[in-house]
Amino acid sequence: MSQSAGPLPAATDSQWPPPFLLYLGNAPDDLAGKTARGLAVWRPEWCVGQFRDHDCRTSVGLPDLDFAAARVAGANTMIVGVANAGGRMDARSIAHVVAALEAGMNVASGLHERLTDHPEIVAAAQRTGRHLFDARVPPATPVGNGLPRAGRRLLTVGTDCSVGKMYTTLALERELRAREVAADFRATGQTGIFIAGRGVPVDAVVADFISGSVEWLSPARDDGGWDLVEGQGSLFHPSFAGVSLGLLHGAQADALVLCHEPGRAHMRGLPHYPVPDLRATLDANLAAARLTSPAATAVGLALNTARLSPDEAARACREAEDALGLPAQDPVRDGVDRIVDRLLATFA
Repeated sequence: MSQSAGPLPAATDSQWPPPFLLYLGNAPDDLAGKTARGLAVWRPEWCVGQFRDHDCRTSVGLPDLDFAAARVAGANTMIVGVANAGGRMDARSIAHVVAALEAGMNVASGLHERLTDHPEIVAAAQRTGRHLFDARVPPATPVGNGLPRAGRRLLTVGTDCSVGKMYTTLALERELRAREVAADFRATGQTGIFIAGRGVPVDAVVADFISGSVEWLSPARDDGGWDLVEGQGSLFHPSFAGVSLGLLHGAQADALVLCHEPGRAHMRGLPHYPVPDLRATLDANLAAARLTSPAATAVGLALNTARLSPDEAARACREAEDALGLPAQDPVRDGVDRIVDRLLATFA
């Protein structure tokens, strides 16, 4: 799959042509359906329905359609909208992909296990004349060099995985564009890539090339605008800290926004690792960012308060703001206007 950096495309420019059927299959919980949910929230005009098997335990609120009905409704591509440990496809999912191809749809997937790894899927695509898109195939990029480059860049970082870095980055883009400030979301994960139509799946990049892939994704710009780089993982997560560090060095970020879920009991998937302190997390990310961007500074805190009541959410934001002296908002509940105020004031 060829990819190129650039501003968000119109639907007709996407490599996987919409409209979409969002495949949830047998997703066991809401988190497993995060790719489908991201598309339903950020690109609703592209989505005609969802496919859920009998044991699916989540929904993105779209009409339930089988493959034939989805094609009749206009779906051109089925997006495999699930994410699981290891990014694998089971036998049932493989059969469903074949059925979608036979119904006349292309299929796109962001799983680590590629569609093209399965002979029966490849044969069905050839037989039906449909196309397969594996979003987790990274482009060829150079090794990072850390040379200063023109333009402004912001990177979202987190205390843990799955705390809202993509949502925050997209919300920042929307707010900046509403103020007529040039801003472009730079996708680094499967969901973001499907939303943007392009990007770099940094967790599929060979380790030595991670920082270079982010330099390639977010090149020099001279229009006074911002590249908003989607963060991944956490410097404090033993499984995924490597990709987080590569992003910090390659983004060469002028500004950081720290993302956090208040009340999370432990690091995702690691009950023996506690969630780190906000101050410790911010200090570690700033220290790492300053290797390639010596003046990197934090401009805000984005809190995922979905599990909290409105009063609890407001209190959590106040406490975080008091602790770090930065504007704290939930991008979904509150928007990011105060964070953007701080960003623009800092880099006036």
